[in-house]
Amino acid sequence: MSGARLTSKGQTTIPKEVRDFLHLEAGDRVDFILLDDGRVLLQPATRDVSSLRGMLHRKGMKSVSVEQMNAAIRKRAARNT
Repeated sequence: MSGARLTSKGQTTIPKEVRDFLHLEAGDRVDFILLDDGRVLLQPATRDVSSLRGMLHRKGMKSVSVEQMNAAIRKRAARNT
């Protein structure tokens, strides 16, 4: 288990072992999640964009290309003018 000291300004340093485990780098953001049992969960708030692939997929949906999305946006915009 890694530990850290809190400064008088409420700041701390995340131990290297934890930064490496979470793949954190300078400038990354983290979230603190308060759990009902009194524990606090620390997790990265920044993600590699490739980790988002497929997050909106629903069973039975077919994939569309960026070009198809852009065409649908243009079509909808033309109807609203």
